[in-house]
Amino acid sequence: MSDQAAIVATKSKTTFRQECAVSAVISATPERIWRLLTDVGDMVRWNSTLASMEGTIELGGTVKMGVPEAPGRVFAVRVTKYTPEREMVWTQGNRVMFLGVRTYRLTPNSNDTTTFQMTEVFSGLMLPMAAGRLPDFKPIFERYAADLKSEAEAT
Repeated sequence: MSDQAAIVATKSKTTFRQECAVSAVISATPERIWRLLTDVGDMVRWNSTLASMEGTIELGGTVKMGVPEAPGRVFAVRVTKYTPEREMVWTQGNRVMFLGVRTYRLTPNSNDTTTFQMTEVFSGLMLPMAAGRLPDFKPIFERYAADLKSEAEAT
């Protein structure tokens, strides 16, 4: 089994909560991976899940992105947690009606690898109405993790 095949996303869904998560063991330092995750100007080059990206990835910063699954739409998220080389959280919406929270985590391993984890949770009263318009995040997350792994491990 190849390293890319080992990247498998999971998803779960209830009426008012939907979650998708992916993890990958990457042969690179947290510092290298963090640089890739926070370089807005270069992310579209290596990340096939993005069509466009602009903004500032820092605590309180706003990032606007376009994705191939929704041509012509721009999604704006706010960086609500930012712990360099460890964790960051992007938030969109509001807690009651519709909230999207994406969490990125990097965990160094003893064998000079890093475990990358990305989880997105959608929740709120509007989720039952919006759920049918959301894409299947499982293959998107798997592609994202594979792209990140490939770029981080490139020499």
